[in-house]
Amino acid sequence: MDDILIIGYGDIGRRVAAVYRRRSCPVSALIRNDTVAAALSAQGLGIYIGDLDQPDRLPELPTANSVVFYFAPPPGQGEGDPRLQAMLDRMPKEALPRKLVYISTSGVYGDCQGAWVTEDTPPNPRSARSRRRLAAETLLHDWERATGVPVAILRVGGIYGPGRLPEERLRQGLPVLREADCGYTNRIHADDLATVCIAAADRGRGVYNVSDGHPGTMTDYFNKVADLYGLPRPRQIGFEEARTHMSAEMMSYLEESRRLDNRRMLNELGVRLSYPTLSEGLADSVAMNGRIPASPHRP
Repeated sequence: MDDILIIGYGDIGRRVAAVYRRRSCPVSALIRNDTVAAALSAQGLGIYIGDLDQPDRLPELPTANSVVFYFAPPPGQGEGDPRLQAMLDRMPKEALPRKLVYISTSGVYGDCQGAWVTEDTPPNPRSARSRRRLAAETLLHDWERATGVPVAILRVGGIYGPGRLPEERLRQGLPVLREADCGYTNRIHADDLATVCIAAADRGRGVYNVSDGHPGTMTDYFNKVADLYGLPRPRQIGFEEARTHMSAEMMSYLEESRRLDNRRMLNELGVRLSYPTLSEGLADSVAMNGRIPASPHRP
């Protein structure tokens, strides 16, 4: 029975923790906020309070022979990931984990002009956000070679699920990019991502593309969500107008196009997706928010 340590205890961290707790595995998490830490401790999690931005004050963490899930994002500026570096520096040779699983981004591939990309496609990140993720991957590769601890890196597409849908944006009537101008985007349901994380801990090593294998467009995604909520579909605009209506971060997504090949994820990790298509995943996501009846296949 593995000890589980989660760094970056957000939505995916909670989902991963829930699975392991059902298996009666000990689960611990590094938490920054004292109030959140107290609530989680009352639920039976092992809590360690610390901030990766203050590495000198990090507590001693239970990493020895454990499975570490590192879900914390890099800082919002710079070219590297000092948070990850701080975490790795806190693990002495006598307290190394059995496995480390890291969530990265498919953005490290950059703009592939709609081509299919495999894990062998050379990274070419365009945004600073993606360059920081690639720097973190490089740091982990170096650490793996130095320590011998196997690392699984998950290059994840867009994550959706309950509480992660653009309902508020649709209610505000904000526009989307014209369908004809859209590139390909890739998505994965949050529950399926948690499943992939656990499969990577059990069987994975190296890099894996993570998506449902059915690329679409951002505009199609917004339209499907609008239809499920019974809202008007958003107005479509061209690129030039979009730059005056959308954030630089949103434009960085829209200006890249790639299709993720997920066969290595499916074959090597043995993952069976609960939501292999966006339509299935969205229907249950909206159902869980209490808007429509749950689909009959859902447990």
